[in-house]
Amino acid sequence: QRHNKENKHVTRFLSTRISNNEFKILVEAIREEGMMTVCTPFDEDSVDLIQEHGIEVIKIASSCADDWPLIQKIAATGKPVIASTGGLVLHEIDNLYSYLSHRLEQVAILHCLSIYPAPEEKLNLSIIRALAERYPDVVIGYSGHEEPDNTDIIKAAVALGARIFERHVGIGTGEIMLNSYSLSPEQTGKWVKAAISARTVMGSDVKVPDAEERKSLALLKRGVFARHAIHKGQTIKHEDVYFAFPVLEDQLTSGEFGRVRARYTASRSYKADEPLFEQWGLDTYHKIRQIIHKAKGILEENKIVIGNSYEIELSHHYGIEQFDKFGCLLINIVNREYCKKIIIVFPGQHHPEQKHMKKEETFHLLQGELVIYINGIERVMKKGDIQIIERGVLHSFHTVSGAVLEEISTSHLVDDSFYTDPLISEQDPMQRKTLIERF
Repeated sequence: QRHNKENKHVTRFLSTRISNNEFKILVEAIREEGMMTVCTPFDEDSVDLIQEHGIEVIKIASSCADDWPLIQKIAATGKPVIASTGGLVLHEIDNLYSYLSHRLEQVAILHCLSIYPAPEEKLNLSIIRALAERYPDVVIGYSGHEEPDNTDIIKAAVALGARIFERHVGIGTGEIMLNSYSLSPEQTGKWVKAAISARTVMGSDVKVPDAEERKSLALLKRGVFARHAIHKGQTIKHEDVYFAFPVLEDQLTSGEFGRVRARYTASRSYKADEPLFEQWGLDTYHKIRQIIHKAKGILEENKIVIGNSYEIELSHHYGIEQFDKFGCLLINIVNREYCKKIIIVFPGQHHPEQKHMKKEETFHLLQGELVIYINGIERVMKKGDIQIIERGVLHSFHTVSGAVLEEISTSHLVDDSFYTDPLISEQDPMQRKTLIERF
């Protein structure tokens, strides 16, 4: 087939063929620059050459993503693998992912459109997000073949969750021009800068208002002023005040004054038109509402649907004021001869040690990480792990980052929880619980 004129790649590959010694020189040059070596083999002999030179990572090209003799040879090396998926449908990617992830510790899947150059309207970059959701335990990336000066595509790929990026890079000569999908070194620099810029812009998924942002917004808020004289000890009502711009530092704002169930008693007397400086802490109602809103957000983020028939139970062993440190939120879904609950343990929460004498239960960790103690023996549970707790077994748990678990058990009985801490065990069970019908 060396003289096959119908397949343009035959002539091209023959023209760029290098010897094993020249290949070794390339590998050594990469290492001298302090970079990791990655190589794409197209046959089994090339995998042997990769092994011979100790190349760290193997790349599977889209054209080889269903070449199972080659894939088996690659997986047998035990090396980290990056696999492009151009031309594959979803069930074929499932096959590739399943085979590699069962055999290798490090696997990455790249979305790719194997058209050279790749037209923008066919890129379907949303597949990046779909792959990240379908294969959450591997790194998802993007292998691009779009027009070389386009730096918008890489930004979109970053925003959609890609973490590994690949492009063809070359250097033109007097005799050889770069093809229409390969980047020059200058274009590569701009492409990399665009990716870094996108990562910077994406930032964190934790919503923490910036101090400068708060200061800027404070200049636009309205303050609370006395409509007429207000005496010390007087309950401040809406008709006693008015709202005006701007607000002074530490002055009560219209938003704070108007919160649901907010109540203010004047700590001193105020003259008409004087700004009010009062403080009010959250009451139990607001505390519980914050907990419920946080729990709903966790369920939504993790796509856990509980339906319309359930009961919410806040377990606060040392009082609602200590809920952030001790307790959990339980969603009671079924309680017959069998019982099913969803348990949300918020970041930093501990559940005190207890045992059940009539109930046997199984914990299935749906999300997060949970440190559980069974008769004093520690076990770190990861997503998907299962823990059986037999009758009479002491158990407690805590989490640093938060956890969601499913509890499946025999019937739940109100008088079947025995805590080792007498401060809890001597309470009436309903003293340490708040029941809520619905979210």
